[in-house]
Amino acid sequence: MYRDHNCGELNISNVGQTVIIAGWIQKIRNLGSMKFIDLRDQYGITQIVIGENEEMQKISDTLVTECVISVKGKVVERSNKNTKIPTGEIEIEAKEIQILGKCKNVLPFEINSEKTGEAREDLRLEYRFLDLRNDKLHQTILLRSKIMKTLRRKMDELGFVEVQTPILANSSPEGARDYLVPSRLHPGEFYALPQAPQQFKQLLMVSGFDKYYQIAPCFRDEDPRADRAPGEFYQLDFEMSFAEQEDVFKVLEDIFTTVFKEHTNWKVDEAPFRRIPYKEAMETYGIDKPDLRNPLIIQDATKLFENSEFNAFKGKIVKMIMVPNGAEQGRKFFDSMTEFAKEEVGASGLAWVKVDQESAYTGGIAKFITEEMQKNLEEMGVKSNDAIFFMADELKAVQKIAGLIRIELGKRLDLLEKNVYRFCFITDFPMYELSDEGTIDFNHNPFSMPQGGREALDNENPLEILAYQYDVVCNGYEVCSGAVRNHDPELMVKAFEIAGYSEKEVETRFGALYNAFQYGTPPHAGAAPGLDRMVMLIANSENIREVIAFPKNKKARDLLMRSPSKVTEKQLEDVHIEVRK
Repeated sequence: MYRDHNCGELNISNVGQTVIIAGWIQKIRNLGSMKFIDLRDQYGITQIVIGENEEMQKISDTLVTECVISVKGKVVERSNKNTKIPTGEIEIEAKEIQILGKCKNVLPFEINSEKTGEAREDLRLEYRFLDLRNDKLHQTILLRSKIMKTLRRKMDELGFVEVQTPILANSSPEGARDYLVPSRLHPGEFYALPQAPQQFKQLLMVSGFDKYYQIAPCFRDEDPRADRAPGEFYQLDFEMSFAEQEDVFKVLEDIFTTVFKEHTNWKVDEAPFRRIPYKEAMETYGIDKPDLRNPLIIQDATKLFENSEFNAFKGKIVKMIMVPNGAEQGRKFFDSMTEFAKEEVGASGLAWVKVDQESAYTGGIAKFITEEMQKNLEEMGVKSNDAIFFMADELKAVQKIAGLIRIELGKRLDLLEKNVYRFCFITDFPMYELSDEGTIDFNHNPFSMPQGGREALDNENPLEILAYQYDVVCNGYEVCSGAVRNHDPELMVKAFEIAGYSEKEVETRFGALYNAFQYGTPPHAGAAPGLDRMVMLIANSENIREVIAFPKNKKARDLLMRSPSKVTEKQLEDVHIEVRK
């Protein structure tokens, strides 16, 4: 027997018992005639005492940190108790030690040390099996497991049925590049790893399943970000028959409040969550995933500068952000914000003014602020001791600039609410947008129901059509996306035609859905909360790679398994592939 107790479960009630525990050596303290070993497993740490027993001393001389041992001994009460750990009242007098797994004397980086965070991330990822021994990361992966259990329990309570859908699927335009898998049996043809189980879950609704869910892997060939894992991610995917937008919102509110309240002691917004139309979000926050912990808002100041002599703003859309008590900041702060706007945001500049205690305008572009403009600014909420930042450009550009300036001001001035999760729905997304090439393209999910139905598709400007599409946003992160689905085949064909797809292309690329919709399809809707981002938020981590057991690095490489990697010519021949030099 390697163990009959876990390291973290022994306490004062076990004194006098002979026990066997096993784990990794976290620390060895050699006091000459006595040695103390901190033995660690997933459940905690127990102190081992090696006395003057010659055999035990001989074995202990061969031990190094991070090797694996099993220890049999008597539980005794400690004279110098450690109140910082649950097992701090006891220790084990070693009678037998068995080495189960040797370890090299030199580790690539220190484990469970303050210096662990100093190790290069790529080195930690290369030795991820060691990195996962670090308590913080280890506990985060355990937290992820608990969150997944909560999600499954909640979905079962709500009457959803778990169904797995295929990994080898077909290529479809869902917003990112596909990962392609060549077929050996069908030369020249390819599977695609699913960007999401979108078509399958809609087919399940056609098949008569009332409520479906799964914790689904999704594969998208996208560039990595701090909040987006490259290659693959996981989402709680669900769909409901005979459902409208409000039905999905109730489920989402239940899911998020349940999971966050159960796994954090921070304050969590109660349902119903605030609803913000996409257009309002862009106008007020400059982004479609606003952090509502930040009290700053963006206001339109275009009319304010209509007759201004400040030439830099002429003919442009002007946005402004008022910062309460911002006049207390020194000139260095305003210069650094201007530098940030130019170098990090890509703005041509950043205008600003201060309002002093006597309501006089100073600094920046104060000489261009007339008395009439001052009066208008007061009506817009400006008070003494405030600072105002102004940005100007064409509409989309200035919204983006203002949104990033708002975020940076919130960080630098420490304005964000602490220990709270602020949720909102972003609704009424545009159905279409202009691509970089100037053509009409889908803005969000191509399978969404347009608001106004066929009449809107036939008669309205495509760029003005809204869709029943929605996101859930928490603390500045998009944590869920969903939509009411377009279940009418004629409506679907028309929606895709506007985006440049012929009916033949729709029938070819989405043949299963196109065909299934001819045989009686219930109205349906759904959403897909992102598991990785939920865990990231609950774990209070800013790096999504810290909540995934075996992530890829910033260059989308798996340094542990050394993938992607080259394969043999024979493997390429088998799947009828020739690599261009």
